[in-house]
Amino acid sequence: MEAKCIVAIVERGKADKIVERAKKTGAKGATILYGRGTGQAEALKFLNLRIEASKEIILILSDVGEYKPIYDAIVEEDKLQEPGTGVIFTFMVSELTGLHFIEYSKLNNAG
Repeated sequence: MEAKCIVAIVERGKADKIVERAKKTGAKGATILYGRGTGQAEALKFLNLRIEASKEIILILSDVGEYKPIYDAIVEEDKLQEPGTGVIFTFMVSELTGLHFIEYSKLNNAG
């Protein structure tokens, strides 16, 4: 399986709703981490924006052929196309071990 990792960094308190939408669109699960942005002082000083320093980082692994609807649903749910709402990106994953739902899914589709 070729896998992509979708990474969304959003304001604290929004991840649960975003993950719920991602699951309705095909995501099998997600991991939510907590973090703190370091660019807040620069953003406040130069852009006159209030940006919350506490962040939630959502990680979702998906088959490379199935990631795009999940990605688009996250962008839509949190309005990530608007400035200052968050960041989303993807990258290819190599050497993936331990994702058992993929094996289960392949077995069910084979028969």
